[in-house]
Amino acid sequence: MPYKHILVPTDGSARSKRAIRAAVELAQKFNARLTALYVLGEGVPTLFSGDKLYDSGVIAPKYRAAARKIAADALLVAERAAKAAGVRHTSARARARAPWIAIVRAAQARHCDLIVMAAHGKRGLTALGSQTIKTVAHTHIPILVCR
Repeated sequence: MPYKHILVPTDGSARSKRAIRAAVELAQKFNARLTALYVLGEGVPTLFSGDKLYDSGVIAPKYRAAARKIAADALLVAERAAKAAGVRHTSARARARAPWIAIVRAAQARHCDLIVMAAHGKRGLTALGSQTIKTVAHTHIPILVCR
C-alpha cells in the first residue's frame, strides 16, 4: 500500500532520529508527505494551572524558552533529513498530558495513513514503550515501530 502522509513523532532522542530516517526513506519511496511532531507533555495539571500550565506565569519564561528550543532542535533533525531527501515536509508541535494523545489526534487531524515512531522501552511487551503501546491501542492507523 503506498502511503501518502506519514507522521513521525520525535522527542530528539537517538531512537527518534532512527525513526525519522525510516520515515524519510518511506516518504521518499512513496512520494509521500512527512509531518514531524514534537509533543510537550503537560504533566499532571494542578488545581491552579489546569491545562494552561505552560501558558501561565506558573512556569518561568526561561523554562518555556528552553522547552521551545528543545522542540525546535528535535524538529530540525526531521526538517534537514526531509530536505536532503527531497521529501515534502512540515513540522508541528502539540501539548498533551500524554504524548500518545497528541500523536493520535495529529495523525487523525492531518489524515496521516502511517505513523512511524520509536520504541523506548526495555524488554518484552514493554520494549515498545508505554506511549507506543497506547498509540497502537487508540488508533486504526498503521504504525511502524523502530527499535
